[in-house]
Amino acid sequence: MSGHPANLAIDGERLWGTIMETARIGATAKGGIRRLTLTDLDAQVRRWFIAACQDAGCKVVIDEMGNIFARRAGRDNSRPPIAVGSHLDTQPSGGKFDGVIGVLSGLELVRTLNAAGYETEAPVEIINWTNEEGSRFAPAMLASGVYAGKFTRDFAYDRRDREGMRFGDELRRVGFAGEDACGAARHPLAAFFELHIEQGPILEAENKVIGIVTGVQGMRWYEATVRGTDAHAGSTPMAMRADALLGAARMIEEVHRIAMAHAPLAVGTVGLIEARPNSRNVIPGECFFTVDFRHPQEDVLDAMEAALNEALPRLAAETGVTVAESRIWKSPAVHFDPDCIATVRRGAEEAGYPAREIVSGAGHDAAYVSAVAPTSMIFVPCERGISHNELEKAEFAHVTAGADVLLRAVLAMDLLLAERHRT
Repeated sequence: MSGHPANLAIDGERLWGTIMETARIGATAKGGIRRLTLTDLDAQVRRWFIAACQDAGCKVVIDEMGNIFARRAGRDNSRPPIAVGSHLDTQPSGGKFDGVIGVLSGLELVRTLNAAGYETEAPVEIINWTNEEGSRFAPAMLASGVYAGKFTRDFAYDRRDREGMRFGDELRRVGFAGEDACGAARHPLAAFFELHIEQGPILEAENKVIGIVTGVQGMRWYEATVRGTDAHAGSTPMAMRADALLGAARMIEEVHRIAMAHAPLAVGTVGLIEARPNSRNVIPGECFFTVDFRHPQEDVLDAMEAALNEALPRLAAETGVTVAESRIWKSPAVHFDPDCIATVRRGAEEAGYPAREIVSGAGHDAAYVSAVAPTSMIFVPCERGISHNELEKAEFAHVTAGADVLLRAVLAMDLLLAERHRT
């Protein structure tokens, strides 16, 4: 073992350069990234990542869900690795930092250890999880969910995008259907850390550099299809219409009302809506929309769901249409591991970064991984809390600080686990 953990430092310029290099893969005109799961652009950035990890001396393994594991050997390679990571897929109009900094900070961590000649006790692993965003294949965090036993592989393989393409078929098409079984039993982790932008305004508003993430709020996704009758827009009297879009509009307003009734912690979003036949002079006969409810407490989410289930058929009857609604995903509130949280807190304190504890409002792969391995997250600010947007922006100093705390947390956990292993 060469050097001392306290003397190791992230190369912020190198990390930033890596982020900007990969941002060219799927770059958009407004400075963001469009890199949907299992598209050719996703495959391109995956190949880049694998080559970079191999250049850094890592052994790369891909499992049957396309998750990429890049392992740097430790002193005792019989032990499970301490892992870091996130995702490289983006929203249709995503930013440069969401997920990406968690993966590339892991690469920078390994490069830092290599440059210092530092040998950890346990192996260190970088992970790129497949389909975290859920924007192409719902639900989100699909592959980490399979890894944690929340979904089956067959369920995941049969997810379809809006064009009807199957996840499993696309995984094979882009060449990332690995042979290794996906799961913690096959690929255990000693601990997992995920660095991420906050995707909210709290850290920036309070001038904090580091968010010590203690957990993730609960999330539920729903899909609703409203059916009326296609009819001519000019010759059908208003009183004789069965307008599916009108019914959906009333329901969407109710989603907002339900969330406001449980404010300030509750949020409710209709992020996807499709009217059919989608012609300017035809009364819509069908409308599909999604609902996203979130809150830190499961009993409040139960109440929000009950209100939704009561309101939708009532509003359908009032507007002369029918509605079919189902919950397609439920992610309970998560509380992260105290030891992992403590190493993040210590890392921020030792480096002198202003920090605060925070609960994540967004879902992350760490939420599922926490069910099968000790886990925590590190947040850094993003300008005005904007994310899932091409204008997403994080400061160089903040990203560097987050990677620095990530390095410190991993090394502290390595020493802690080594001490436990000896005793």
